[in-house]
Amino acid sequence: MNLENSYIEILKEELVTALGCTEPLAIAYAAAKGKEVLGCFPEKAVLECSGNIVKNAKSVVVPNTGGLTGIRASMLAGLVGGNCDKKLEVLSDMTPDHITTVKKLLDSDLCEVKLLPTDINLHLVLQLIAENEHVTVEIKHAHINICRITKNGQVICKNDDENKYLGSFIDRAVLSVKGIYEFSNTVPLEKVRDLIEKQIMYNIGIAEEGLRGNYGVSIGRILLDIGQDDPVRTKIKAYAAAASEARMSGCVLPVVINSGSGNQGIATSIPVIIYAREKQVTQDKLYRALVFSNLLTIHQKTMIGRLSAFCGAVSASCSSGAAITYLEGGTLEQIKQTINNTLANVSGIVCDGAKPSCAAKIASCLDAAYMSHVLAMNGKSYQAGNGILKGDVEDTIAAVGRIACNGMRATDTEIIRIMLES
Repeated sequence: MNLENSYIEILKEELVTALGCTEPLAIAYAAAKGKEVLGCFPEKAVLECSGNIVKNAKSVVVPNTGGLTGIRASMLAGLVGGNCDKKLEVLSDMTPDHITTVKKLLDSDLCEVKLLPTDINLHLVLQLIAENEHVTVEIKHAHINICRITKNGQVICKNDDENKYLGSFIDRAVLSVKGIYEFSNTVPLEKVRDLIEKQIMYNIGIAEEGLRGNYGVSIGRILLDIGQDDPVRTKIKAYAAAASEARMSGCVLPVVINSGSGNQGIATSIPVIIYAREKQVTQDKLYRALVFSNLLTIHQKTMIGRLSAFCGAVSASCSSGAAITYLEGGTLEQIKQTINNTLANVSGIVCDGAKPSCAAKIASCLDAAYMSHVLAMNGKSYQAGNGILKGDVEDTIAAVGRIACNGMRATDTEIIRIMLES
């Protein structure tokens, strides 16, 4: 496969639609698939999940459940009304009757949740039991990457290829900032147009709903009210934050995700779309900027992994800031400076799970990314040796990946302990 096709296939793998936060959806997907294999509604369901699944499913609203939150609600929703054929839109067919049933079952002892001892951050094992039937579904690395299904002790599905990248098929080693820049400039837009148009439509749609509705603390509207001195910078933060807050608070509109995360998809795309509209950039240039932003987020997350103690809003906002520099006609060197400036600033933000306050972190990261863009366009950047910054942007990205993937393991464990205390 040539480089252009590899980049396109990576985009296709990562820019998929999800209805709600992806960790509860992974649980619901496993439950729906398990029930399908079992052939009936279970008498007992036992879910073991990694600490990062616990962290991201504990506090977020499960979509289409009438405001229910948590791991057991996610599992029950998948069992009662989930449609596994719809993958990360598994709960899109939930009805009022389904919600009533889920609420009743929450008071039963049907579901048991345990912490799974595993070194894999995204990992769950679900067991369903009914009379003499027993089904186990195991997911690793990616939210709908079922690696094993057993029924009554017999393996009926096995997909445990450890050579794949985190549950995906295209090797991310082909990605580089220079390669992404060149691809974004030259790819025939008809090859990516459908992907990008869907991202624009869905992600701006939930942003506008977030600004209209009453979700969380209404951070988007508040940012717009207080930010009249710099309307473009303010709109970038407000729209992205409003989309995240709506999504984390149970809005039923779908988003196009990036690297397994809706919030990353939002922070990667919405600022670029808003900036392009405010500056009246051509649609073709916007498409290319979104290709650039999406691939740069994927590139950064390759080093980090799908789940960690490192807040994904940092990577996604860094990418959208760099894409704004791209939109402004910045050179490759200025794009690299935007990346370095952002990572020099906000790389220490931790992930303490999916919840409405993720919107505030997105706003903070985007503020830093926009400042980094302005600095770069004025020829200003932090130099190698400033903290973790390296002489080559690829080495800086790799250094952040080391911190997030290896250095923050103990941080991740402590965050999960603290969250489980409450």
